[in-house]
Amino acid sequence: MGLAGLLLLPGIATLWSAAEKFLVPVPPQPLPLSLTGLGALAVNLTCAFLLAPHRSHGGSLAKAAFLSARNDAIANIAIIATGLITAATRSPWPDLLVGLGIAAMNAGAAREVYGAAKEEARAPAP
Repeated sequence: MGLAGLLLLPGIATLWSAAEKFLVPVPPQPLPLSLTGLGALAVNLTCAFLLAPHRSHGGSLAKAAFLSARNDAIANIAIIATGLITAATRSPWPDLLVGLGIAAMNAGAAREVYGAAKEEARAPAP
C-alpha cells in the first residue's frame, strides 16, 4: 500500500510545479524538453515491455512497477509533443496542461495499486 503513496509523489510534485507556473507562466525551453523526453521514453518503454508479462500475476509490486514504467512512457510521449508545440507557439499552456494530465494519470495508477494491495491483504495466507 506504501507503493501507492510512492506513485503519488511525482503527481504531487507536478501539481506543485504547475501551481508555481500558473503564477508565472513562462514556456519551457522546447529542445531540452523534447530531447529529455525522448531519452526517458527509450528507457521507460524498455522497462514497460520487460515488466508487461508480470503485471497481472506478480502481485501489487509488479503491478506498481509496470504502471509506473507505462505511465512514464506515456508522459514522455506527451512531453516530447509539448516540446514541439511549445517550439511552434512559445506558449506555456501545453506544458501546464500536460503536467496536470500526468498528475491525474499517476493518481489513477496509485488507486489501482492501492486496490490490488488491499485485495492481497484480504487474501488468506497460504
